[in-house]
Amino acid sequence: MDRFEAMRLFAAVAEAQSFSAAARRQGLSAPAVTRTIAALEELLGVRLLVRTTRRVRLTEAGERYLLDCRRILADLQEAEEAAAGSHATPRGLLSITAPVMFGHLHVSPILLRFMERYPEVRIRALFIDRVASLIDEGLDVGIRIGELPDSSLMALRVGQVRRLVCAAPAYLERHGTPRHPAELSGHRLVTASGGPQSSEWRFQERGEPLAVALRPQFVVNTNEAAIRAASAGWGLTRRLSYQVAGLLGSGQLRTVLDDFEPPPLPIHIVHQEGRRTSAKVRSFVDFIAAALRGNPELNPGAAETAAAGQ
Repeated sequence: MDRFEAMRLFAAVAEAQSFSAAARRQGLSAPAVTRTIAALEELLGVRLLVRTTRRVRLTEAGERYLLDCRRILADLQEAEEAAAGSHATPRGLLSITAPVMFGHLHVSPILLRFMERYPEVRIRALFIDRVASLIDEGLDVGIRIGELPDSSLMALRVGQVRRLVCAAPAYLERHGTPRHPAELSGHRLVTASGGPQSSEWRFQERGEPLAVALRPQFVVNTNEAAIRAASAGWGLTRRLSYQVAGLLGSGQLRTVLDDFEPPPLPIHIVHQEGRRTSAKVRSFVDFIAAALRGNPELNPGAAETAAAGQ
């Protein structure tokens, strides 16, 4: 039995949660995949997968083995790429993660341009509003917004975003403009669930942190829905600056409480620092870093710098 091939098939079944789906993706028959996994389990002396009526799930031992398989297969791919000289030419699968709205607005266009330049690269993009583990989820590069915890990942700062309280002009005309965060209790508030901002908004007053507990009337599960409600004149919301830049520019939204705005949140590109950073990761990090640093929404001085260089 080819151990590396067995690992690849096991990882494919675990990801697809199906023997037949994994077999189709690998161009094999389902019985062949089933036999390989059975032989692998017999060799290891442990059950890795359990079939249910609807899907295949990992056992506890299978979950641990999957992490090891991903690490070993990634190391093998690095070694193969190095031997083939692909540290000079980006190729292969590149897995990226970013927050949902940031991914749609800023990362997707960069991914398309990168694949145009390097047609031998394939990209898997995971846009989710949670911090995905690069190691556990088999990801190469992540975009993080906010302060980073201590970790072994390499981090490259590429911009920043502000936290803005905003509302439609029509709402402010009807209900008045809050002059202090304490006045928010008298206003209609819309928040997006799933983060600290859904229970309190943090400000800064005379250099000191100020937290305001919230009792929002409208809680939604996406940032887009909160923005739509605010732009429709329903109430106040708090969003990151890149999420509402277009609506602020068009006048559909206006910011309030600017004097109490907390410090901006940094944007970082993170990736693992391997013994041999592959060409696809190194090239992509350089590519996306240049693009994001040149974006005036994320780096207010970018437009002036570009103009000065012309």
